[in-house]
Amino acid sequence: MIKREVIGRYRGSFFGLLWSFITPIIMLTIYTFVFSIVFKARWGGGSSDPYEFAVMLFSGLIVFNLFSESITQAPSLILNNVNYVKKVIFPLEILPWVSLGSAVFHAAISFLVLFIFLAILGHPFSISMLWLPVIMLPFLLLIMGLSWFLASLGVFVRDIGQVIGMLMTVLLFMCPIFYSLSALPESIAQYLYLNPLTLIVDQVRTVLISAGQPDWVKLGYYSLIAIIFAWSGWFWFSKTRKGFADVL
Repeated sequence: MIKREVIGRYRGSFFGLLWSFITPIIMLTIYTFVFSIVFKARWGGGSSDPYEFAVMLFSGLIVFNLFSESITQAPSLILNNVNYVKKVIFPLEILPWVSLGSAVFHAAISFLVLFIFLAILGHPFSISMLWLPVIMLPFLLLIMGLSWFLASLGVFVRDIGQVIGMLMTVLLFMCPIFYSLSALPESIAQYLYLNPLTLIVDQVRTVLISAGQPDWVKLGYYSLIAIIFAWSGWFWFSKTRKGFADVL
């Protein structure tokens, strides 16, 4: 189903699945031209690397797009698959997995584009990059928990999709994607960690670009919260799915 979801997005287009590779290349090229050449932006205000801003921005957007693609689709997953609810015995709980699998595929392609770009720039590759899957695992668990909860809630509260759209905009700007955490006063920066994207964006940049080690203490707390969210989301979905057929 994940393969069908990914291919279905590009069905009928001339380049087909190749668009999943072309799109991040175009976006990274645009970011590099606008922020590195036109605006001459420097990450944190003092970096000497002219391309660092584009790389930091692109890596942050990969994490955000992975989160946004799954969460924005979640409220309509059951509504768009009513036949599975009414006519056949189908494990509805796998629908958020399909959505997440598609988002992970596109994120993986974007990371591949980022690695190629770093290689072109002559950026040294370090062993710390191997920690990337470890950092992403609790993030994916958190997304799954939220997706199960929103997929169920979307059946009973149709307005939830509109709310999620606005919430994504808030999370995008209340996260250090377009700016550095170090550019903010400590009294403000600490509150940005309430955003579930902030720690992951920061840690992904640390291991991929700064060649640093993950903050295991923060990741430990994050993983614990993610497990609680994942279990709570699945429990909520399991308890409420009995009412889907009545509402639909």
